[in-house]
Amino acid sequence: MNQKIQEKLAVLPAKPGCYLMKDRHNTIIYVGKSKLLKNRVRSYFTGAHDQKTARLVQEIVDFEYIITSSEIEALILEMNLIKKYDPKYNVMLKDDKSYPYLKITSERHPRLLITRKVKKDKGKYFGPYPNVIAARETKKLLDRLYPLRKCNNPSGRPCLYYHMNQCLACSDNPPAEEFYRDIIHEIQSFLQGGFKKIKGNLTRKMLEASEQLNFERAKELRDQIQHIEVVMEQQKMTLSDRIDRDVFGYGFDKGWMCIQVFFIRQGKLIERDVSVFPFFDEPEETFISFIGRFYLHENHPKPKQIFVPIGTETELLNELLEIDVHTPYRGKKKELVELAMENAKASLFEKFSIIERDEERTILAVEKLGSALNIENPLRIEAFDNSNIQGTDPVSAMVVFVDGKPSKKDYRKYKIKDVIGPDDYETMREVIRRRYTRVLKESLPLPDLILVDGGKGQMNAALDVLENELGLDIPLCGLAKDDKHRTSELLYGEPPSIVPLSRQSQEFYLIQRIQDEVHRFAITFHRQLRGKNLFQSELDKIPGVGEKRRKLLLSHFKSVKEIRDASIQEITKLGIPQNIAEIVLDHLNKPELKEDAED
Repeated sequence: MNQKIQEKLAVLPAKPGCYLMKDRHNTIIYVGKSKLLKNRVRSYFTGAHDQKTARLVQEIVDFEYIITSSEIEALILEMNLIKKYDPKYNVMLKDDKSYPYLKITSERHPRLLITRKVKKDKGKYFGPYPNVIAARETKKLLDRLYPLRKCNNPSGRPCLYYHMNQCLACSDNPPAEEFYRDIIHEIQSFLQGGFKKIKGNLTRKMLEASEQLNFERAKELRDQIQHIEVVMEQQKMTLSDRIDRDVFGYGFDKGWMCIQVFFIRQGKLIERDVSVFPFFDEPEETFISFIGRFYLHENHPKPKQIFVPIGTETELLNELLEIDVHTPYRGKKKELVELAMENAKASLFEKFSIIERDEERTILAVEKLGSALNIENPLRIEAFDNSNIQGTDPVSAMVVFVDGKPSKKDYRKYKIKDVIGPDDYETMREVIRRRYTRVLKESLPLPDLILVDGGKGQMNAALDVLENELGLDIPLCGLAKDDKHRTSELLYGEPPSIVPLSRQSQEFYLIQRIQDEVHRFAITFHRQLRGKNLFQSELDKIPGVGEKRRKLLLSHFKSVKEIRDASIQEITKLGIPQNIAEIVLDHLNKPELKEDAED
């Protein structure tokens, strides 16, 4: 514990509020809340912790806190701060989720659609459906039952669905608006639990058709009845009062928590949501924070009632969510909560082996790599590789791994501008200079470790730019390959020497994955650029193909092979005269060009 933290701990107030933990880059890595800031924040720096919390504390070099007037204010502030800063240790529920609805449009000839956005457009919305498959199956069933519009054909131009009696909008005499109003009323009744009545009507019609020896019609009605049974009656009835509810249960062990949510709609258990994540506060407080973010920041629709386990602060959630949060103490409702709790504990037990194996491959491998290099844990690693063919179309690529996992949003591609010919050292100088000049200029996060594909020459070139030009002191390693182009050695130090890593260790597998990924990224970029340049240069040589026509061909066809395989008709459809299309195909089908393109 550093001196700054000790001084701040001594003056912490005994009041509710939020605290923000920071790492050595002054980045907020965790946000929490507490009824008593003094006790909670101090608890991180005293006593023994599980592995997860110990790893968090190891990264903390400073913290801030914000006092609030109540616990509810602290909870709301915590959610807002997490959304603003997106701390890496507040990992639960980062991905927005929106559930699908069934929608009947307000058009003259209404359509039945699946949508994830509810708009004020006079359409009728039904749902939400936590299970998108259930939404699709329900739509398929309704499409069979009701002939709403399914095409954009004008009246008098029948579509395929018209011949299947599933779309009447394109008939010679389209239905009146009253006809659609009756259908919409039936669909609404169907989706609100009235499907048994509709099933009964279909059964009656099926028997009538059978008595009239209209067996084909009877078979159609029988198939519709079977679809109703499969889609609407496959779910077990759980409660008889038909109130929409969400039932929460949770389990925790070894610094990990699993929360399960049962979605009950119209008395039926239709779907469940499972979330597993590390936690660092008290389990009950983490559970309350989860529910708050589940509804307020993750766009989950609120039901009329929520069931939570005994011991949960329901008054706090009632005030936060403004809906009925209830703890059942007896009967079937209590059994539902206990079932959610039991499922959460079972899911957590099942996932432990996967979680531990993933950690061994990622964050633990990062820690062991840092130990082997005698540096702080390289949580952010940036790796570089160059690609060219005899100096033509030279490019470089950078990939980023955070906590041992690829961070693809941070990948970057570089077209080499100032290097002439196949000079790998100068190419490395240019890309390192461009990357970290921008990092310093825009105050972007600096890596904890830089990897360059190559040996001592590439390392020295990169270090010269970092230390002598930019004044940066960042650990840098070289990745050497064997004769089969596989990761062979990790080089580090001045002069560079081999870091003794076991080839069966997870840290070696980590650098191998990084080297393979940066090589793949660089090669893919080089092939794309080379193919594009080849395509452009060859088009420039064709008589009658100027800037406008070249852009037209480039926007429509993606490669030399694709345009070469096109027909004259496909090219003339773009507005290019037939004689020019013939010239283009004759030029691109020259044997020497075909061989070059296939290489």
